[in-house]
Amino acid sequence: MVTPLDPTSLAFLFAENRAMPMHVGGLQLFAKPEGAGRSYSREMYAQLREEEEIAPLFLRRPHRSAATAGQWVWETDDLFDIDYHVRHSGLPKPGRIRELLELCSRLHSTRLARERPLWEATLIEGLRDGRMALHTKMHHALVDGVAASRLVQSTLSTDPDERDMPAPWSAANRRRRKPTESSGGGLAEVPVEALRTAFALSAEAAGMPSAFVRTLARGLKNDTSAISLHAPHTIFNQKITGSRRFAAQDWSMERMKAVGKATDTTLNDVVLAMCSGALRSYLLEQDALPDRPLVAMVPVGLNAKKVHQASADGGNAVGSVMVQLGTDLADPEDRLVSIHRSMQDGKQALSSMTPAQIVAMTAVGLAPAIVTPMLRMHNIVRPPFNVIISNVPGPKETQYFNGARLDGLYPLSIPIHGMALNITCTSYDGNMGFGVTGCRRTVPRLQRLLTHLDDELASLEKAAGL
Repeated sequence: MVTPLDPTSLAFLFAENRAMPMHVGGLQLFAKPEGAGRSYSREMYAQLREEEEIAPLFLRRPHRSAATAGQWVWETDDLFDIDYHVRHSGLPKPGRIRELLELCSRLHSTRLARERPLWEATLIEGLRDGRMALHTKMHHALVDGVAASRLVQSTLSTDPDERDMPAPWSAANRRRRKPTESSGGGLAEVPVEALRTAFALSAEAAGMPSAFVRTLARGLKNDTSAISLHAPHTIFNQKITGSRRFAAQDWSMERMKAVGKATDTTLNDVVLAMCSGALRSYLLEQDALPDRPLVAMVPVGLNAKKVHQASADGGNAVGSVMVQLGTDLADPEDRLVSIHRSMQDGKQALSSMTPAQIVAMTAVGLAPAIVTPMLRMHNIVRPPFNVIISNVPGPKETQYFNGARLDGLYPLSIPIHGMALNITCTSYDGNMGFGVTGCRRTVPRLQRLLTHLDDELASLEKAAGL
């Protein structure tokens, strides 16, 4: 079956080069079932690769030729080789999390081969505590980050005794998955939806000129909105290389919620404040902290009933705001208050728009960051924001895969020219997992951000009187 690529998928293919692999990834950490033998990892690998029927999505590869009139299309790979896509790796001693993250950094640095379906999965053993890991990556032209995460999570179960569970790429998994599990609307889908809108704005967005004027006016005044015109230049906002470094860790959501409750702020505010303090400390170490506050692109969801002219059905309107992170402020409490105010202002600005206008304004705000690298103009046009920080809800209960308990869930994202750092968080079973992905050269000693995140949460707790 041959299907033309949609404009968004084409954009991600065109934007890709050696310095900017355009795939998203995920790292899952598993504890073996009680009583599992030494060969359990090998058995799990065999099960992952011995699927009788592969889902059509995982058989698609991009192709163009004279027969397609030069047009890029999705075609089914008739020579699909499961051994190429599903791999088995072992960590060198001493088998710490450090070695695991280093391997994931290397796996995330390599481009996916276009002559094959655009995905890979690697089962990793050799952790000295006996756990295993599964690293997956999928091209953004094939699927967005939220959908990729859901595909992997859809195989999981809350039942530790359930067995014969299919791999994410199994056709049986598609039949097993509940309809709600494949639905869209996730916050991390904002860049994709915004890019789609940028390519195909329609007359549905009534009142677009007035909404644009209001949004632009706020941007000119340096008020929080969907457009930023005052982001300072930082070491993150320059040309990158193809090498990646990935760091990950999780923190108790109870601690974060306690800070939010004591300061009358939200969980997302606390996450942003942790990132703000960590970025400030990191840039101070590099002697590279700008005088003006850093600006983060933050996807947000609004209750559609609170959005101007929203439908009676409610639901969610998803957009993004350019949040001032308060990195110019030395006091952690002042940064949290500043972030909370900025988020409130941004949501209030979005709430005056229709859902279509929200997506359109998000497209306008993101366009310089997305289109500029595609046109190879990153040395000319300054990025509209400094960093992307996303917070995506994950499973609330403990999950299992054929008896193996999921201990951690961490996203890997896409740095681009002019945007060398990406921070994506996923909640799971009472913890918030931070996945920090950056250019290995442009963001030196990236793993130091984990220490600064930990220090900042402790500082916020102290400031909140906890």
